[in-house]
Amino acid sequence: MSDWKQPLRLVEMLDDDGAIDDKGVKKLTEAVQEAADLADNLKCEEFLAFATSAVRSAANSEDVLDHVEKKTGVRLKVLSGKDEAHLTFLAARRWYGWSAGRITNLDIGGGSLEISTGTDEVPDVAASLDLGAGRLTYEWFETDPPEKKMVNTLRDYIDAELSTVAGDFLAQGEAGLAVGTSKTFRTLARLTGSAPSSAGPYVKRTLTAPGLRQLIAFITRMTASDRAELEGVSSDRSHQIVAGALVAEATMRALNLDKLEICPWALREGVILRQIDKGQS
Repeated sequence: MSDWKQPLRLVEMLDDDGAIDDKGVKKLTEAVQEAADLADNLKCEEFLAFATSAVRSAANSEDVLDHVEKKTGVRLKVLSGKDEAHLTFLAARRWYGWSAGRITNLDIGGGSLEISTGTDEVPDVAASLDLGAGRLTYEWFETDPPEKKMVNTLRDYIDAELSTVAGDFLAQGEAGLAVGTSKTFRTLARLTGSAPSSAGPYVKRTLTAPGLRQLIAFITRMTASDRAELEGVSSDRSHQIVAGALVAEATMRALNLDKLEICPWALREGVILRQIDKGQS
């Protein structure tokens, strides 16, 4: 088994027109080429290449896809926000099983927030909002640490965005299990006392609303470099963990969730599971 990751942070490479700039296109192309070469060296029988929010919402999305394909021979498949929500939900359902009952899943990426809830493997309600940790950091925070006034203004903005979908989720009834997926939630759980990744994927990890509120009061006063010194915070994510925490807290509040269980599976595993299902059908 091999694992390789390359942080891109494309939502931070948008120009004034909302297009991915030349630096971002170059970085994406190089990452796709490196991934394709690695897959070839490892003799992978199938290569699943997909893009999410940053490419999906970019003003020059098609041009970027064409450029990447021309240079690498790989055509990225752009997942819709609904696709992201459904695939991540599938991963959570397969991890916890049917005994979990209704699952409500929250996933915070760099460019978007996905929310889903349901009793089956396909959610009854799913939504995708442009409330990703990287996107909000890039668009809202100009100082390090962020100004208190800007933090409060961003809180209000997130609340307003969530109010457009929260009613649809609340109408589905109480979740048997509320779940958080993605690196952002794993980091927040670690910062509030959950076990480190070295303890393995089967250790139960949770994130509580009171713990999250206390954490926000702490990290909003720190610089990104200081946050990077905290155990469990990677240097490439320390700058966006404040925005991620604000989104997590607001979403839990909007959906009346006091606690989340952290699921080790997320979008990547959902894509793989869906592909496996197709091969068996």
